[in-house]
Amino acid sequence: MSDRSNPVIRVRQLSIGYENRVVLRDVSFDVAPGEVFVILGGSGCGKSTLLKHLIGLHEPIEGEIWIGGENLVASGGEHRRRVMQKFGMMYQSGALFGSMTVLENVRLPLDAYTDLPEKAKTLIALSKLRLVGLAASAGKMPSELSGGMQKRAAIARAMAMDPGILFLDEPSAGLDPITSAGLDTLINQLSERFGITFVIVTHELPSIYSIADRVIMLDGRTKTIIAEGCPHHLRASAPDPWVRQFFNRQALGAA
Repeated sequence: MSDRSNPVIRVRQLSIGYENRVVLRDVSFDVAPGEVFVILGGSGCGKSTLLKHLIGLHEPIEGEIWIGGENLVASGGEHRRRVMQKFGMMYQSGALFGSMTVLENVRLPLDAYTDLPEKAKTLIALSKLRLVGLAASAGKMPSELSGGMQKRAAIARAMAMDPGILFLDEPSAGLDPITSAGLDTLINQLSERFGITFVIVTHELPSIYSIADRVIMLDGRTKTIIAEGCPHHLRASAPDPWVRQFFNRQALGAA
């Protein structure tokens, strides 16, 4: 059980949006160390927008985002860079550079942020690829990998600097059920073995039931969190009938 008394991520009264459009308002939640925390909701509810704010790509309208005890929103310059090194990010597409080998892609954060010797950076990158089952593919180009292997390579790159937190955007998107289940197993293994905190945006119910310790559910109508807790509990007994329908994959109008 994760220790929620000392959260590694704290979000307080966060309102976000673009130009004059508010996407979410007054959102607050905590993420405990070592927790697999899932952000979910219907299409257009603001899941990916929230994730982009959590990793510092956009500035909120108001509110605070604390990462490892430091305020990301208030940080700037070298301080902001230090805060952002506390986490790694895997984008939905994998976002691997097609002109680089898999190993070179995983080495990128080490090349950008460390002065380690070349051999050390290569050994670290290889160790991360080994953790995700891709050591034999180090010399391949991303185009030679399957979709699931590209996602694994992207996770290895996100782990290159040994961050305590990994953000994953729709890790199962575009994957067949078997490959998706394998990725779920990898996430569980990394969480259990290394105590990594995961914050994952997804709407894939099988994955949610397999990996999530806790979820928050966003609602595009009310522009806030409408449910929080264990997904199995929410499926059975969420007070909001729409939440129960979502977790039971029922059509609107079904009781």
